[in-house]
Amino acid sequence: MQTMTIGRLADRAGVNIDTIRYYERNGLLPPAVRRPSGYREYREDDVERLRFIRRAKDLGFTLAEIAELLSLSANRHGDMRSVKRKAEERLAQVERRISELQRVRRGLGKLIAACPGQGELKSCPIVAALSHE
Repeated sequence: MQTMTIGRLADRAGVNIDTIRYYERNGLLPPAVRRPSGYREYREDDVERLRFIRRAKDLGFTLAEIAELLSLSANRHGDMRSVKRKAEERLAQVERRISELQRVRRGLGKLIAACPGQGELKSCPIVAALSHE
């Protein structure tokens, strides 16, 4: 089986070396075997695992959720129901966040539209809105 150094792993997986070390410390990536020289030795499986983590992060999963997904996906013959449920939970969180951001957008739009952009600051509707409950 072909092995690689941490630098090669980082290049192949598209992550930073410090990220790899962080994932190892936090249990997302199994500890690397050490060569007699002390260098870490990684396998192709580690590249795939890091790519999985990176893609899950891009979808907004937290590291704790990713750890759970990794655990669930380790049993390739298991039921996919729990993985789907995790993805549905993440989607619901994203939809709530989008709604919240749309509400913030509308509020900011109204404040900006109400502000003439000139005159004394004490009559600025933006400052007034931020200063009061």
